[in-house]
Amino acid sequence: MGRRIDAPSVVRAVARYALALALVTLALLISLAFQNSIGNPFWFFFSAAVILSTWLGGTGPGWLAVIYSTLAVMYYFMPPLHRFAVTPRELPYFVTFVACEIGVTQLISWRRHTEDVLRRARDELEVRVAERTAEIKRQMAEQRRTEETLQATRAELARAARITTIGELTASIAHEVNQPLAAVVANADACVAWLSRETPDLAEARSAAERATQGATRASEVIVRIRSLITKATPEKSKVQINQVIEQTAAVAERQAANNHVAIKLELSPDLPVVVGDSIQLQQVILNLVVNGIEAMTTVTDRPKMLILRTEPENKNQIRVSVQDTGIGLTEEVKGRLFEPFFTTRSKGMGMGLSISRSIIEAHGGRLWAESNGSDGATFQFTLPNEDSPGI
Repeated sequence: MGRRIDAPSVVRAVARYALALALVTLALLISLAFQNSIGNPFWFFFSAAVILSTWLGGTGPGWLAVIYSTLAVMYYFMPPLHRFAVTPRELPYFVTFVACEIGVTQLISWRRHTEDVLRRARDELEVRVAERTAEIKRQMAEQRRTEETLQATRAELARAARITTIGELTASIAHEVNQPLAAVVANADACVAWLSRETPDLAEARSAAERATQGATRASEVIVRIRSLITKATPEKSKVQINQVIEQTAAVAERQAANNHVAIKLELSPDLPVVVGDSIQLQQVILNLVVNGIEAMTTVTDRPKMLILRTEPENKNQIRVSVQDTGIGLTEEVKGRLFEPFFTTRSKGMGMGLSISRSIIEAHGGRLWAESNGSDGATFQFTLPNEDSPGI
């Protein structure tokens, strides 16, 4: 199959060569017109024609202009006139003219070729930059989607861990709900009894009704706290009183602690600055540490079982929360793997609680770590930046 000829390319090539012929012809006419008045001006006009032909048309049209100019000068301006011959006397002058024309053509061709190469290189570079930029944008978009998916997965996993922890506290939650509900029933009965007397005692009835209302409110607050822990909601950061979160968490875990003969002691620093974070996630972290601490003391029989929750300022920009138990402590091997996903020392544990807790604290700009108290238990601590910390 023969090579296909591109018609527009042929037209452009013919136009470039025609331009060279036209420029040299124009130089010839001008030189002939001024020959009688200013002598022999062909040197300047023919050189200009060769330069323009090479610059505008390229190397081929430039060489055509050189050949055409050489023949025109030989025929019209070099003795003997109107013949394609040069006398020995004019030969050096003619050779100099031809050499200059060839040199100019070579120089202009080289410069034009260099500029074409640079222009093509620039165009290729722009194309590559555009392609690379588009690729980077695609990668960034893909990374952003991956991060969003990872964040959603992490949130689901954290919620599953919360539900698991709440499941472990079922007895404690039932006790905490039953207490106020029993108080509601008792106070309602008392209210009915006061009103059923021959002479109703309205003051006592009102007091019993108010106590029943308070009991119902307490039960409602317990349900609200549990729902907030297991609800599927997007984390929202706001100002949080960490002492209040700890008190609520201790109330949730109080029954389980009592069942395991563990005393919970709160050592909360007063006037602690507020932190900025998601209260539900922070409560999840504290609840996980409290449950772990209670379970760490299950087998302890030779000393009091004490779980201490402590808050204190770490520095002017951070606060520290500590959960200290008097359990079996941590070996160096366990301490090194404690925060690894799916690592657990509990027979029924998921091995995700501490890993998720660390990710939550780090997402809040803090740090979570564990220290062994020797054979007398362990202390889990985390720091959180307060609202005056830079970057909050």
